[in-house]
Amino acid sequence: MGNTTDRDASDRALHARRAASFGASATDYAEHRPDYPLAAIRWALETVLAVPAPIVLDLGAGTGKLTEGLLAVGATVIAVEPDDGMRVELMRRLPGVRALEGTAEAIPLADGSVDAIVAGQAFHWFDQQRAFPEFARVLRRGGVFAALWNTDDMRVDWVAGLKRVSHSESSVPPPPELGSAELPEHPLFEAFQSARFPHTQRRTAESLTATIGTHSHTLVASPQQRAEVLQRIVDYLHSRPETAEGEFDLPMVTLVLRATVRPR
Repeated sequence: MGNTTDRDASDRALHARRAASFGASATDYAEHRPDYPLAAIRWALETVLAVPAPIVLDLGAGTGKLTEGLLAVGATVIAVEPDDGMRVELMRRLPGVRALEGTAEAIPLADGSVDAIVAGQAFHWFDQQRAFPEFARVLRRGGVFAALWNTDDMRVDWVAGLKRVSHSESSVPPPPELGSAELPEHPLFEAFQSARFPHTQRRTAESLTATIGTHSHTLVASPQQRAEVLQRIVDYLHSRPETAEGEFDLPMVTLVLRATVRPR
């Protein structure tokens, strides 16, 4: 039992390190991470977009990758991000957006103050037991919570191969892919719905390697292990005819979950 307890504690510590690892690389994150397809954002907000300029909370907003798409579909955005480095980069890139320090478990907004809450690449870092009551508190009647993830399209052979060579000791299973795992449930929310949207990012071997260098499992690796993983990735990409020279499209799938808050 002791070994199991120690392993659980170690896993929690690694999870916390990974969750807090992005700020020091905020500039690289902003440069290399992909955006989100507008079709996915519109689906996530479908039930609230009839409201003129709906107020949308971008929770765990990072450097504003999802914020930009929310603005593009006509939302009024409030960004909440706990990491100072990420939040400062968001404010530099999007100076017109109100950006606050806060977390999913302690949202610095009043009750019933937003029409929707979205989380891009962030929901799996939240303490869901504490976060869902906060979502319900700040959402207006009929408000929606949505989570979005950009994931590599593993149906493509060279992308699946890239996943194998990108592994490091700090890698852990990614967020569950829709259709392969149960959707979240919470008594304060209606049943979750899910959808997938095709997406791509224009990359080179070097810029895709830099993108993976902003993933948490490489950020928390030792300098030697990080260098080995990134070198293995760039060598692999230069060995594949699809990615060896010049620019190419990285095939992705954007996964979306959404649920409406239950009436109080």
